[in-house]
Amino acid sequence: MTDRIALNTQEVAELLKVGKNTVYDLVKRGEINSYKVGRKIRFALSDVEAYIEKSKSIQSVALPPNDQESRIENQPPQIDSIPNDLVICGQDIILDVLSNFIEHQSNGLRVLRAYTGSYSSLVSLYYGKVQVATAHLWDSDTGQYNVPYVRRLLPGIPTIIIHLVYRMQGFYVAKGNPKNIQTWTDLKRPDITMINREKGAGSRVLLDENLRLLGIDSRTIKGYRRESQSHLAVASAVGRGAADVAVGNEKIARQVDHIDFIPLQKERYELVIKKEDLYLPSIQMMLEILRSDEYKNEVIGIGGYDVSEMGNIVAEI
Repeated sequence: MTDRIALNTQEVAELLKVGKNTVYDLVKRGEINSYKVGRKIRFALSDVEAYIEKSKSIQSVALPPNDQESRIENQPPQIDSIPNDLVICGQDIILDVLSNFIEHQSNGLRVLRAYTGSYSSLVSLYYGKVQVATAHLWDSDTGQYNVPYVRRLLPGIPTIIIHLVYRMQGFYVAKGNPKNIQTWTDLKRPDITMINREKGAGSRVLLDENLRLLGIDSRTIKGYRRESQSHLAVASAVGRGAADVAVGNEKIARQVDHIDFIPLQKERYELVIKKEDLYLPSIQMMLEILRSDEYKNEVIGIGGYDVSEMGNIVAEI
């Protein structure tokens, strides 16, 4: 699906949060696929995603396959944490920046990243396989973000929710919005084909909750069962005309050509930890960084985020 999205070396470096020289080294070692256009090196987005997937297994942070989501209640996700390491779940680039800040300011602490959706992130925290989960899960019954899901998915475990950022969720549509897609009800139109996020992603939950409220059967929506693992991939599909619409956050819309963004809902993107871990040195360092002007300014510089409540403890459950 993403084979035709060509990235240059700088774009790959930004996606991986490494320097360009590191990307060249990965190419030389054959760890990431590339091709040449004249004398220029180019990368397919699917190859970059494949490298990220391979890196997860190298770091022993393997996730349950999406088609086994229904079996999560019966068996823990296969995520192995390493003693004295900090594992942070979530897919947003600001978590990579946070990981870098923690490693630079710590004395030998290694931060591992698990690029999982919100639902699986909370389940992993429940099983004690990660220390920091992230979530942006909207509950249509209460109108709340995250708190109802933390209560359900971590029963009996005292937890703390720490605000990270506000983000805007909405539709990715083709430039100029030629099909005039504006509301959730437009998704059931026969001339509209969507591309969906995987089960457990916050964007997928937002979609499903709104479909439930409107009484729309997902089976009537063209493309509903076609899934992809990232905001970037679904936005790229819309940008090249492989789909008419997808749900995602505003930040990615600024990075992909030939699409517009239709805002729908402001969401809370938050960190979840176990209360027993609050005073661990690594968690205290993370909180200090979140509340620092240096990290906030870094996030503001990326663009597309509201940091007004960053680092605030918003709930103890």
